[in-house]
Amino acid sequence: MSQSLAAAGPAAGPAAELALTGDLSRPARLTVAGLLAWPQHRARVAFACAASGDRRHLFTGPLLHDVLSSAGPVFDPARRKDRLRFLIAVRGADGHRALLSWAEIDPDFGGAPVLLAATLDGVPLDRAGAQLVLPQDRCGARYISGIDAIRVDGGYTAAAWS
Repeated sequence: MSQSLAAAGPAAGPAAELALTGDLSRPARLTVAGLLAWPQHRARVAFACAASGDRRHLFTGPLLHDVLSSAGPVFDPARRKDRLRFLIAVRGADGHRALLSWAEIDPDFGGAPVLLAATLDGVPLDRAGAQLVLPQDRCGARYISGIDAIRVDGGYTAAAWS
């Protein structure tokens, strides 16, 4: 994450917004202020960044799993383990992207404490936008800054493998 995103701070223009789309019964548009209304989790992280070396930060925000669950992923209750076919695509305003599986964040499976960070080192990310934080990653490549879209996609069915 660049220092310029952290420095964007509260006075630098309109609040950033991210769109939750895809196979959801309740798609939504979220701001950092909206994310701050969720139960907050903290992650003190250290990761390697190819562009700027080792980084250490304290992020706070809701769990990605909680936010996406509230949007109502359209899991088929008649299909055993249907949620395991869902993928989560995260895109930053700069075009940087990451792909996660639902199983990676689901407490019944991987249970990774992935955050939609609303603050970085105590500074709200209102103007810069939320950041994807994967505390378990040693490399910062999946730390997506300025998220503008998250898509949940369950289109990977058994028929697709035929």
